[in-house]
Amino acid sequence: MISFIVRLKSRAHFVVKSDLAAKNATFMGAGAYRKMQAKQRLGIIIAGFLAVYVLIGARLVQYGLTDPVMTGMIFSNPAASRPDIVDRNGELLATDLNTISLYADARRIVDADEVVEKLAFVIPNLDWSDTYRKLRSRTAFQWLKRQLTPKQQADILALGIPGIGFRPEKRRFYPGGVTASHIVGHVNIDNEGLAGMERYLDQQGLVDLRLAGLTGGAPLEPVRVSIDLRVQNIVREVVANAMTAYKAEAAGGVVLDVETGEVLAMASVPDYDPNEPSRTLPDGSVDKEYEKGWFNRMSNATFEMGSTFKSFTLAMGLDEGKITLNSVVDATRPIRIGGFTIKDFRGKNRQLTIPEVFQYSSNIGTAAVADKVGIESHQQFLTKLGLLSKMETEMPGVATPTQPKIWKKINSVTISFGHGVATTPLQTAVAAASLINGGTLVPPTFLPRSREQAALVSRSVIKEKTSEDMRYLFNWNGVKGSGRGAQVDGFNVGGKTGTADKVINGRYAKDINFNAFVAAFPMDKPKYIVLSIIDAPRTGEHGGRTAASTAAPMIKEIIGRAAPLLGVRPRFGPAGDPYLLADY
Repeated sequence: MISFIVRLKSRAHFVVKSDLAAKNATFMGAGAYRKMQAKQRLGIIIAGFLAVYVLIGARLVQYGLTDPVMTGMIFSNPAASRPDIVDRNGELLATDLNTISLYADARRIVDADEVVEKLAFVIPNLDWSDTYRKLRSRTAFQWLKRQLTPKQQADILALGIPGIGFRPEKRRFYPGGVTASHIVGHVNIDNEGLAGMERYLDQQGLVDLRLAGLTGGAPLEPVRVSIDLRVQNIVREVVANAMTAYKAEAAGGVVLDVETGEVLAMASVPDYDPNEPSRTLPDGSVDKEYEKGWFNRMSNATFEMGSTFKSFTLAMGLDEGKITLNSVVDATRPIRIGGFTIKDFRGKNRQLTIPEVFQYSSNIGTAAVADKVGIESHQQFLTKLGLLSKMETEMPGVATPTQPKIWKKINSVTISFGHGVATTPLQTAVAAASLINGGTLVPPTFLPRSREQAALVSRSVIKEKTSEDMRYLFNWNGVKGSGRGAQVDGFNVGGKTGTADKVINGRYAKDINFNAFVAAFPMDKPKYIVLSIIDAPRTGEHGGRTAASTAAPMIKEIIGRAAPLLGVRPRFGPAGDPYLLADY
């Protein structure tokens, strides 16, 4: 029996099944055992497949109930937004547009050559070598093209290239183009402010908000600036036309509210389109001449402002009590001082009253007034008017005025008529505003400001009587002097021209001028200061190259077109009485 059992076990498995009573035992052959194992394995496989299908089905349901995941979601920070910029009337100056940028996961690129060839058909001026280098870098993320057009995105999607994707971004758009480029400024490819009010916004904390992820898709409150887009368009057009007509190197203009210090318009040409701050030439290089338009000559550059400074010299003499409007100065002969000869352009060679000194723009008469005041008081007065220190305003990149390290008598004499000190045209306009607004220096601003707000930041710099006398002189010169070329019927314009020899390589060029005109209107109650500049004009009205033939006509056109938009009503007839038209 034992030998039989051993032989049986050698040929087959022996399985004993016990019932509950452990009384019965059952033998299972090899075939039956293999059949049982097959059933068990089949059951395990079926259970495994069922589990996989259930998992896939659950994931499909999840995907169906979940919003699509955008490519941009793979980044920690969403596309950064910037607030709209609008003018004082709510007209749009800058806004964000949604756009798409192309990137690649180089690790998933199979054939870099094929990808470059396909993309080149869709993206013009694609840099083949740079794109190929990025695709072969084996990194997880590489920008291929920023800010695609919708058509380019669709065409690239149709190519079906694995390893590339799209990220939603923001692109800054400036509807006015060049109109207010130097005021609004521009941004870089990452929507970060580089110039103008765009840079000012970043300096006020927008960068910190972006880094904190708080400038994603949430709409931001628009930023209102002080400029009037209608007036801005006029000023920019006038200065651009003047630069062309007078064959000048550059030109500019500014309109300023004398009571609030608000800059209502400011333009400098050459300028640029902030939608395309950098321009690429056909050979792939950057157009450096185009980028010269970034330079804002109204606040980022300093110039010797010429005879416009005579306004400040006479105001100084009046305020110090050294002269009155009835005073007479000797202008019969040139002044010799320190080896230099001070003479008048088309001088009268006689004694002149103070209004005549202003009218005939007498260097000799102005120098005599400065001599009465003295060197130290002269420097202190110009400093008080803000002409010798860096101007404080929202505009980034403001230039610092230059002056002699040590003031001597010759410096005081030449500075009295605008030579030897260089300052920005904008702060010249601001100082001029203080001469005719009652004697208050109001810092300029590119943001809206009420009279009450202006009163908190302004300070008195000259007496009310001095300001009254200066209004008289501005009006006198506008009617009888060099300001006649800027006179606009009905708007009573007054002001002062300035024709200065331009400084080139540290020397005065006798045949190249820098011209300016500072004007105020209406002179019965001045509300606005308008200043124009024209750099190195080769011609002017009636062939002249002085400020009276170049800068003054610019003022005339600006005021003639902009005054009605600013709410200034024309007045005609004697004593300023309005001229009434008969009803028809």
